[in-house]
Amino acid sequence: MSNSHEVPFGVSWPELPTASWRDTCETLHLWTQIVGKIRLVRSPWLNHSWHVALYVTSRGLTTSPIPDGGRDFQVDLDFIDHVLRISTTDGATRQFALAGKSVAGFYTAILAALSELGIHIAIDETPNELPEPIKFSLDHKHASYDPEAVRRFFQILLNADRVLKQFRTSFLGKASPVHFFWGSFDLAVTRFSGKRAPRHPGGVPHLSDAVACEAYSHEVSSAGFWPGGGAIDYPAFYSYAYPEPPGFRTAQVTPKAAFFSEALGEFILPYDAVRTAASPDQALLEFLQSTYEAAANAAKWDRDALECPLGQPGVVRQI
Repeated sequence: MSNSHEVPFGVSWPELPTASWRDTCETLHLWTQIVGKIRLVRSPWLNHSWHVALYVTSRGLTTSPIPDGGRDFQVDLDFIDHVLRISTTDGATRQFALAGKSVAGFYTAILAALSELGIHIAIDETPNELPEPIKFSLDHKHASYDPEAVRRFFQILLNADRVLKQFRTSFLGKASPVHFFWGSFDLAVTRFSGKRAPRHPGGVPHLSDAVACEAYSHEVSSAGFWPGGGAIDYPAFYSYAYPEPPGFRTAQVTPKAAFFSEALGEFILPYDAVRTAASPDQALLEFLQSTYEAAANAAKWDRDALECPLGQPGVVRQI
């Protein structure tokens, strides 16, 4: 792109008001659901639905390799060249441009590209975790793609992915990868105390109660980045505990801009508070650590057994 307002990669936490790219955000969310459901139907179940997530790459989001008989294939959303790319382990590729596609057009194009590669897949066409869902093949309403907004979103994902991965290094217990959930459209990392949790009540829109109950089978402290919507209509970092222990929501957390959202039942740090901080990485790490401590202390986790110092490149953890 030659746009003079283009975000330089790796040097900024760009501005991205939700209102400025709402239509593109909604369309992209639905595209990631299609891509994620392709991974879902071909991947063996992994605890807490980790087998369905996407991952941040140097160019966008990826499924990682998906089994296909004697070979694997991978689906990538490339937010630099703005294409959907499918590649197989026997060297075949297909791709198409993202711009100009409705959800229905994207759905048709990706299934056709897979078919050309000899990959025949059927997915559930109903979007997950969204009110008033429209089947993918019938959705001509969502058809926006602003390349510059997507590049800004991608830069935020890169930054968030880096800091969340750093935060993950200070936990010895069971922890998820840093991964992107296409149902809720957020980048997340989750820590586990090792204790069982009470059965989740379910009730997530257009998500099986069995899936929700399996996802929250154990005590967690979870944090991540979300581009916003509904009660929090701006990009934000979040942190919550399940089950929520007494005293969690009234804990003192940092930075000062962080607060507990009664509407969402979790701590929120507006993205703009991180973006404009003197050290955005440090501000985000403070939020992640202080909200984790709020959860771990309130729920009486065995912190001595579960924690260690943040990892450093090339330095072996001391035992």
